[in-house]
Order: sequence, then structure tokens, then C-alpha cells
Amino acid sequence: MSKIQINNATKSIKGHTVLDNITLTLESPNVIGFKGINGSGKTMLMRLICGLISPTSGNIFIDGKLLGKEISFPQSLGLLLENPAFIDDYSAFDNLKLLASIKGKATDEKILDSIERVGLSSAGKKKYKKYSLGMKQRLGIAAAIMEAPDIIILDEPTNSLDDSGVELVKDIVTEEKNRGALIIVSCHDKSVLEFLSDEIYTITNGRITDHTVMKKE
Repeated sequence: MSKIQINNATKSIKGHTVLDNITLTLESPNVIGFKGINGSGKTMLMRLICGLISPTSGNIFIDGKLLGKEISFPQSLGLLLENPAFIDDYSAFDNLKLLASIKGKATDEKILDSIERVGLSSAGKKKYKKYSLGMKQRLGIAAAIMEAPDIIILDEPTNSLDDSGVELVKDIVTEEKNRGALIIVSCHDKSVLEFLSDEIYTITNGRITDHTVMKKE
């Protein structure tokens, strides 16, 4: 069971408030959708949860540990944030193998399984620089899931994907939730976001302006 507790978190940059008094409690196994126009604060809130930025005021607890004090980052996190970037001359496997070496959690078998799950097995030894935008996005998703993390954050995971890629994202998110993960996702496609999410928070000008609990059949 993973739990994220955000208490009255505000983030200001150069005198501009980009997140305004955010209070949320998010628990697994759930898919939490963030909805809002570009610049609304969705990605900034994801950065805050990841520990990539610190709140100007307020605090965030990950599984009871104070982010930025007791821990620097969530201890079990998979992340796709904005545009994924990898080493141009490496294959999918070599790129993921390099990332996996940081924590040593993902075996070669798990790396290959993640590559297969995102539909990149046929890429073989093809170098990343020769990937299409959709292939690059798929590799970013594989990187986020390969260690079977407790928390997965996916910022616009369907960007640059064709219809088969979108269906693949739906399957992966469902599988990861069933595994017990807490998944936070943003998506401009309203129908996809509603399909994926158990709850949707609308963010407007850095504030939570709506919360919808989705009815699942």
C-alpha cells in the first residue's frame, strides 16, 4: 500500500504562484487522473510529488516519510515526465540496462519483459536515434514500469502514439493498478483519461478546482 499526503503545498517561482495551497491524499491501488490545460500546474504538481522541486510552503509525505527531509525522492517510483530522453547510440535494452544499474532492481528478464509490453521487441538492436516519436514514447513508458514500482507517474503517456499505442497504455495502466501500484496520469484526451482513472482532479491556475470519482462498471 502506497500513500501520498500533500498538505497545503504552495510553489512560487520568481514571485509567481504556480501551485496554490494543494491538499491531496492519494492511495494505492488507484489510478489518479490530473486534468487541466497547458500551464495549469499538472506537470509542476507531478514534479513536486517526485521531489524534483520543493514546495515554497507546505509539505509532502510519501508512505509517512517527509519528502525533502527524511527522503529526497519517493523510494519506489517510475516516471515518465514530459519528453523522454535516452542515449542516441544505444538500443532499447542498452538504455534500460543503464538506467536499471542505478538501483539494481530490474533484471535483464524484467527489462526484456518491459520492452515487450510496450511493443518494442521488434526494434532489436536498432539505435534510439533512429526511433520514431512513438517508439521513443514507448521506451519512456518501459523505463517507468520496468522496476515494478509502487508509484508510477505518467505525464501525457499517449503523446505521439497511434491507436494501437493508446490501447497498449490502457492495458499497461490497468495491469499496473491490478499489481497494486498507485498511478498518477495526465492526458489531454478526455475519453482516455476517464477510461483510465478512478478519480480525476481538475487543476486550474495551480489550484484544485474539481474532484470527480469515476463510476466503474
